[in-house]
Amino acid sequence: MCSIINKARPVHRALALTLRLRTNTEGSSYAAADRGHFSPCGGADVDPLRAASRRYCSRMALSQGLLFRQLFEPESSTYTYLLADTSTKEAVLIDPVLEPLDRALTLLHELGFNLKVAVNTHCHADHITSTGLMKKRLAGLKSAISKFSGASADIHLSEGDKITFGKQYLTVVETPGHTDGCVTLVTGDRSMAFTGDALLIRGCGRTDFQQGSAKKLYQSIHQKIFTLPDHCLIYPGHDYKGQTASTVAEERKFNPRLTKSLEEFVDIMNNLNLPKPKKIDVSVPANLVCGVTKSECPEKGRILIQSTTS
Repeated sequence: MCSIINKARPVHRALALTLRLRTNTEGSSYAAADRGHFSPCGGADVDPLRAASRRYCSRMALSQGLLFRQLFEPESSTYTYLLADTSTKEAVLIDPVLEPLDRALTLLHELGFNLKVAVNTHCHADHITSTGLMKKRLAGLKSAISKFSGASADIHLSEGDKITFGKQYLTVVETPGHTDGCVTLVTGDRSMAFTGDALLIRGCGRTDFQQGSAKKLYQSIHQKIFTLPDHCLIYPGHDYKGQTASTVAEERKFNPRLTKSLEEFVDIMNNLNLPKPKKIDVSVPANLVCGVTKSECPEKGRILIQSTTS
């Protein structure tokens, strides 16, 4: 699917082109102390003066007809990902954030894409999803989230399901631990994995709220994500140091938490002593109903989903 990425050298594959659209000097409202450094979401140790000006990153794989965009929301340091089939113009959006909703809609309009599915990798605690409001502005758009998330959506995802857009698809891999409803989305050729908050770059999601389990997270990453090809690019739900991507091989070798034994990992995660996310009391209730009132985001079955269990 992404031959340009596959042919690139390992170091080059982990880099994305960054276009600085505007500078935002505000720090993240979701920062928390972890071993003396700021660590939103309980990720790797973080410099509080991170590059908050990142706004829009892109890479394009034309040979197999896949277009890819990486978008950044600075307040919560969240990445949103747009993938599209260049021949059919059908697209999928991963982890859209409420505040930059108009930016995403403008990009879709400029590129002439028909957004079929907006999928959340889990029920977020640090920001509100824009899927509900986006559904009101884009006819035919369906929302998607794990069936274990407890959240309302048009599509409830299970292990092995395929989210299709044109000739392309993403495979759903259940990776609980940060929450029970966490999923990783893997491209058809397994060259790219969108890991949400399960696996971050040199870090991982915290496990002390929303059904979090350090043991489950360790097993999810080692048994599901780390068994992907070494060259598979890791695109996380957040980053706080200005990094845009990693690889399975890099994280398996260098991730300071995931290179530990299970017992050591559980001990680390159980002793982070992080304050709760600043927006959790607002974000979680909103995200359980698709970011809007429940009546505006009804469940309508598995549209565009090819299930391995059906």
